This record gives sequence, structure tokens and C-alpha cells, in this order.
Amino acid sequence: MQIYRQQLLEGAAAARDTAVVIDVFRAFTCSAMLLSYGVERLLVEEDPARVLELKKSRGYLALGEIGGVMVEGFDLGNSPSEIAAAGPEYFRGRTVMQRTSAGVRGIHAAIGSCGRVFAAAYSTARAAAGALRRAGPAQVHLVAMGDSGAEPVPEDEECAAYLHHLLDPCQPYDHLESLQKILGHESARKFLRGDRAHYPPADVAWCLQRDIFPFAMQAVPGGHGVELKAVPAE
Repeated sequence: MQIYRQQLLEGAAAARDTAVVIDVFRAFTCSAMLLSYGVERLLVEEDPARVLELKKSRGYLALGEIGGVMVEGFDLGNSPSEIAAAGPEYFRGRTVMQRTSAGVRGIHAAIGSCGRVFAAAYSTARAAAGALRRAGPAQVHLVAMGDSGAEPVPEDEECAAYLHHLLDPCQPYDHLESLQKILGHESARKFLRGDRAHYPPADVAWCLQRDIFPFAMQAVPGGHGVELKAVPAE
């Protein structure tokens, strides 16, 4: 297995064979929570107008953001603490459509040129590594999506480093050092300051939990778009 490190939307588009699209703050932390809460389907859609159309016509839940702010007409923003506050019963058995500025767009950028596309954050990293070992691809491209797919951020870069270490233990990884990088950067500090409602401080704690879900997340094209599915780790 050859492992390559990629960045941002152009890195997602350049990936081949198997891509792991990484978005820690907050898309794929939210996705994993939704799957753990028992949604019937989790569709990832980059066009907010399409999300609103299916919300209206089919009663799907709409979740996500543009520029970090919940899209007007959506049910929830892209926030794990909002999802936790709503609780499992709110989501169980429902179809959810998720739109985000980095992770979801990265999936759509990669899916046309890759045989497999996985989504990952710290919360599913070990499970993602297990699923990759089980799949046995020739190439794996770890894509750190960054801020809106345009600017690198440490949480995604460090999560990619952690995945690289899990796949190849010869690659060093120090989680305390990574946390120091992440928490000292504006990408975390904009939450921790607590001065903007759409960036709840609690989201940082949710997003930096490692390996709390026992499944990986694979993006699969299907009816009404691309679906994220929970897949076994081994």
C-alpha cells in the first residue's frame, strides 16, 4: 500500500484509487455522530439548493453550513454539540442531507476519479485504518481538507498524520504535540473564544475525541446523490 498525503480541494481532485477525505472541524465528526445515532441514510450534497429541494419534497433533514454558518432553511448547522443536544431520537430512522464547505465538497471532488472514497476525522481514524487494511488498495491518498478546502489547518493535517501512523507505524505521531498545534491555531481558537454562536466552544471537545466510533465511513454513489455508509473496521 502506497500512502500519499494530499491537501485541500485540489488534492481531493488529484487523488486516485482510494481517497480518505479528512475534515475534523466539523463535517466528519458530525457525520459519525449521525451514523451512530441510527439515521436511515446520510446523504452528502454540495449544492444547498438541492438539499432544500429534497427537504421540501421528501421531508429529509437538512444539516450544514456555508462559511461556518447554518444555511437558511436548514434544520441544523454543522455542529456536533447541536447534534448531541438534539439527541438520538431526533435522527433515528430519518434521512439526513449534509452540506459543508470542506469535507462534503472534498468527497465530491474525489469520487469521480477514485474507486473508493472514505470520510474520516479523529473520531473514526482507527476504524478507517482498519477498513483500509481490509480493502488492501494499491494507493491511499490522505486528503486534509483545511478551511473551506482552500487553506491548510492543523486539525486536518494532524489527523492525516495520525492515520498515516496507524497505517504505517514507522511514521511518527505524538498526539500531545498535535493537540498543542491544533489548540494554538485560529481554527480552534475561533470556537474557544465563545464570541460567535455558530462556533460553540464545546465543538472542539467533540471533534478532538479519538477513535470513539467502531466504524469507518465510505462514500457510495446512489439515488439522490452520494451516501455515507458505516462500514466495518476489519
